[in-house]
Amino acid sequence: MRKKIGAAVVGLAVAGTTLLATGSASSHGYTDSPISRQKLCANGTVTNCGNIQWEPQSVEGPKGFPAAGPANGQICAGGNGQFAQLDNPRGGAWPTTKVNSGQSYSFRWQFTARHRTTDFKYYITKNGWNPSNPLTRADLDPQPFLTIPYGGQQPPATLSHSGNLPAKSGRHLILAVWTVHDTANAFYACSDVQF
Repeated sequence: MRKKIGAAVVGLAVAGTTLLATGSASSHGYTDSPISRQKLCANGTVTNCGNIQWEPQSVEGPKGFPAAGPANGQICAGGNGQFAQLDNPRGGAWPTTKVNSGQSYSFRWQFTARHRTTDFKYYITKNGWNPSNPLTRADLDPQPFLTIPYGGQQPPATLSHSGNLPAKSGRHLILAVWTVHDTANAFYACSDVQF
């Protein structure tokens, strides 16, 4: 009888651990238009990315950006050390998406866990920023160029919304921030673009 109870307890512990592990691995979201650094790592375009290649949807950190959130130099990884490769500027050589200054652009998110959402905000680097350095708040225009309020709703598995890109030229970085409504976190995605 003791062996059966012991085996049942071990079985439940293994099942519970498996459930927790798969629950955390199937979470959250990322941008694929413009393509984010985490998606470039996941699809093999960029190599030597560490764990982010298997979890492009997991770049989660504290919300409240720019007043709070990840520390300077850790923004692209959401302050998450296991994804620090996203903060590595790679000498300014991340692949870029071509975009047009002042024109409408369709931003697209892919979600693996559809959290209730406060909003989506998009920031862009200032003219003259140095793409060879890790991203800091001082590199970004202080206000988002696009904010999409979402009123606590749950997004679909894929969500696109459009907005006008600011007047820029040359290489820039767009920081997308998805603010979760009912947790203390947000998701971060950095996309390198060429105007």
